[in-house]
Amino acid sequence: MKYLLLIFTTFLITSCVSTKSTLKNVDNNAKRPSFTDNRYVITEYAENNKYGFDPDYPVNIGFIHEKQETINIEYYFNGLEGPNGEKISFRKVDTCCPFPTKNTNMGAGTIGIYEVTFEGTTKKITMYFNIFEKGKIVCPKGFSIKKLTTRDK
Repeated sequence: MKYLLLIFTTFLITSCVSTKSTLKNVDNNAKRPSFTDNRYVITEYAENNKYGFDPDYPVNIGFIHEKQETINIEYYFNGLEGPNGEKISFRKVDTCCPFPTKNTNMGAGTIGIYEVTFEGTTKKITMYFNIFEKGKIVCPKGFSIKKLTTRDK
């Protein structure tokens, strides 16, 4: 019976992770943006409308330890604002989409799902973040890059 349970558990675990990644915007040579005043200094806008809004095109913050996810996501959003300068609020609501990666001990990573709102509106936007792979970190469509103040330069 134990042998059967072990086989079933192994099958269940391996069937949850695809052997091929569906992520479309991984770039292991990408550099993380510079950092100032508790935020990333984001300088470019996304060319792809799916960037950050599709689990296959997440914001790739990696390679970072899972314990650093919250602070790095905060740095990302601190470098952005709404389309008209609105303050951004966000919270992690779930994880999804297991994928294979060499950047974890288990050989698999997941995508963090975040709910985002702009000050003055109740509309919720869903965004996807990957802490296990690297990619170019840019401003997604519908957001704007927070301007640097003289103090930040």
